Amino acid sequence: MSKEAQVFLLGPQYRKPNLEEVFSSIELPDGPVAVVTAGLQDREGECAEEFQFLQGHYFDLELYRRANRVFQKDPDFREAHREMQRVLRELERLYDSRLSYLVQSVRQLLSDRASRDLLGPEQEHAMKQLRALDTWHLQRINEIRSEFLDKWNPTGRDAVKEERDELEKLLSPVSAVVITGGHVAVLLNRLRLFDMKSLLMNKTLLAWSAGAMVLTERVVLFHDHPPQGPGNPEVIDSGLGLCPGLVVLPDGEKRLDLQDSERVASFARRFHPDACIVLETGDSIAWDRQCWVAKEAVIRLGTAGLVESVVSW
Repeated sequence: MSKEAQVFLLGPQYRKPNLEEVFSSIELPDGPVAVVTAGLQDREGECAEEFQFLQGHYFDLELYRRANRVFQKDPDFREAHREMQRVLRELERLYDSRLSYLVQSVRQLLSDRASRDLLGPEQEHAMKQLRALDTWHLQRINEIRSEFLDKWNPTGRDAVKEERDELEKLLSPVSAVVITGGHVAVLLNRLRLFDMKSLLMNKTLLAWSAGAMVLTERVVLFHDHPPQGPGNPEVIDSGLGLCPGLVVLPDGEKRLDLQDSERVASFARRFHPDACIVLETGDSIAWDRQCWVAKEAVIRLGTAGLVESVVSW
């Protein structure tokens, strides 16, 4: 990022929007603001209310529509991309199967009442196995994607190159880019398809929900009480890596049982040393390339099983 560029991660905007407030606190050069709403899929661009304060000085990059145009123009590439996604879904199924056993083992050990001298090493070894599975899963994902990129070279294909060249021109005068929520996997895939990381690195970024998640180094899905039964946090992909040392948990107070010290400890220890930060509506944290600073205290999951209020880390 350039010297002036920063990253601002916000809480969800549906109950207590604070995008305008954060914008007003940033000194930005004159120019339009670019918006990414690809996570909304077919509803891409339907965010006029959130951006009303910009008085029309913004435009949507339309990554979802651009991807659809690419797939229409290049059916061979479309089928290859679909096959890669199918393989990745199958890999995720295998990962989930292994994950459930390891998560259950860790939680049982965290609640065990054996002596600390005896139990401590067992807990740490079980946690190492869980971390190793996450690392292995990301490695396999990256290997599969690298094989696809080596064979198909997306940015070298005419349909992709045409769209990306236009995106590069559109972003040239832009100093700030806003990335909204939606379907996190779809959003990440569209950003990756057009190699958006390299186009975003020197821009001030503002993002919330799925948009915040994709900017981190690894995207973690989480829900302690999903409709289908007890949930296990799962690493679904590498993110763009523009927000280091952070696991983002949007709406975490609703989706996580923060009163369950064993679940909190398991989550925090699993992703340590990354900070597991809950972002609720009204929250805002900023990265200045050295540390994270919150406008007001936010929740961090503690490795001892307690939730902590932090303003910087």
